[in-house]
Amino acid sequence: MRVLYATDLSAASEAAIENETCLKCLGRIGVDEMHLLTVVPSNVHAGMPGVDVEQRRRDALGAYERVLTDAGFEVDSSVVRGTPHRRITGVAETVHADMILVGSRGKSPLENRLVGSTVRNLARTASVPLLVNRVERATDDPDHLRSHLFQRMLYATDFSENAERAFEQFSHLRHATQEATLVHVRKPKGRDLDEPSEAREQLDELASTLDDWGIETRVDIREGDPATQILAAEADHDPTTILLGSRGRSRLRRLLLGSVSEQIVAEAAGNVLLVPPARQR
Repeated sequence: MRVLYATDLSAASEAAIENETCLKCLGRIGVDEMHLLTVVPSNVHAGMPGVDVEQRRRDALGAYERVLTDAGFEVDSSVVRGTPHRRITGVAETVHADMILVGSRGKSPLENRLVGSTVRNLARTASVPLLVNRVERATDDPDHLRSHLFQRMLYATDFSENAERAFEQFSHLRHATQEATLVHVRKPKGRDLDEPSEAREQLDELASTLDDWGIETRVDIREGDPATQILAAEADHDPTTILLGSRGRSRLRRLLLGSVSEQIVAEAAGNVLLVPPARQR
């Protein structure tokens, strides 16, 4: 399994790459190859004669390569220029990545950096699962907000096809997951409500699958705004990572900046794993 690790060489990225526990979590789910990528934005210039920005980035990636190689991963890297989220998704397809990994400082939806706007753009455009690894904000030496990646999962579902696709991630996450909370948010009042008994039955069926894999599982049915309730469930259950599809039932959500998945990426306290729909060929 190959992961594209996109880094802006910031303290947040360094914290993500140097966390031994998180690297072991990736190994447990079958990751054995890493492609390191840093993107030089098109509007960034050398600034001084004789300064090679791309070469300086390649030199900086060397330290990351050594950490990953020592952890047992097969590693390669590249430095490209362009719009970060577009180049990240493009390179991910070129190297046949199974997942994109980025480090993020958390609630920073307005920052025009990899840890801000680029992550939100990736949430809309990535064609492979996107793992947002959360680290502390407001510190020069950030640490992880969750020491493990997949130990305690919160899976949010609206029973759509893409939500089912997200649940399939448990087939390899189960090797690193001990606990799971399955959350379904019923539609707000004033609309047609799904039957709670039907939702419970579907959640219990999913829970049975995870129980068979040795994952301690609970279900949680809520009512209200989906993003608000998913974030409330995160606060109640304290998962290490939220797992959900990056598209819901509405086709319009792929066009809206305020979609559920993007709001979760911007506001979640911990890590987020977004799974996109199957690509249309």
